Amino acid sequence: MKSKQVKNNKSSNPPQKPDTKPSGVKVETTGTTGERIQKVLARGGLGSRREVERWISEGRISVNGVKVTPGLHLVSGDVVHVNGRIVNWEKYIEQVTRVLVYNKPTGEVVTRRDPQGRPVVFSRLPKLDVGRWISVGRLDINTSGLLLLTNNGELANRLMHPSQELDREYAVRILGDVSEDMIKLLKEGVELEDGKAHFNDIQFFSGEGANKWFHVVVKEGRNRLVRRLWESQGVTVSRLMRVRYGPSILPTNVRAKDCYELNNKELAILMEFVGMQAEKSLKPALRQGRSNR
Repeated sequence: MKSKQVKNNKSSNPPQKPDTKPSGVKVETTGTTGERIQKVLARGGLGSRREVERWISEGRISVNGVKVTPGLHLVSGDVVHVNGRIVNWEKYIEQVTRVLVYNKPTGEVVTRRDPQGRPVVFSRLPKLDVGRWISVGRLDINTSGLLLLTNNGELANRLMHPSQELDREYAVRILGDVSEDMIKLLKEGVELEDGKAHFNDIQFFSGEGANKWFHVVVKEGRNRLVRRLWESQGVTVSRLMRVRYGPSILPTNVRAKDCYELNNKELAILMEFVGMQAEKSLKPALRQGRSNR
């Protein structure tokens, strides 16, 4: 009778298949402990969450020797490789979000290296112990003013995403006559080579004669959009300066080539503005001053 019971048990509960995973390789976890890999790497400034997800789909990211999916949660001890290079991701867990307001002068380019040897914005920024600075959009070489930079890739992505429709306000010096009909048309929209566009607001600021200053607002980040809108009406933009991006305003006492780091309150406002939870504990902000001092 005893041997019969054992036989019946084997029949109703077949033995489990042996573990076939390679020795020393951890298979991908699907639990909810830890943080999702795209969130961690984005916080570290390696790229936005969308970029990290694209790298994952291209097979450029592995954890413990295994290619991963976007839903993977990292846990302490996981070994992450991006493009074959190991990433010390655990130091990003406690990384504090930082945001700089940089007053970009004309003549500088928003890139890390320039093959033509022109001055680059990133060479003037304070050094980071962890991660890297990410520019929130760009300003062309002939445009000056406010450029936001952050070490948080997810924040940068949200600030630039079209769904946010954040205001970009510019001070523009116009050479030529500007009529009320022209202003009305620029608000209603004109056809450009890449589609219809318009100013969300236009306000006269100052000036007499041929040169006048206006403040304009757009909600798009299309290349040279402000210049192209004005030029479509036969007038010339002789100077262009960004003075606001969303809730962040260029401080009047921050000179060209200087930067200012948002304080805790300003950073909390910016993060909440794009639907991110403000961090509870932040390090003291960088004082206003020369970027590389």
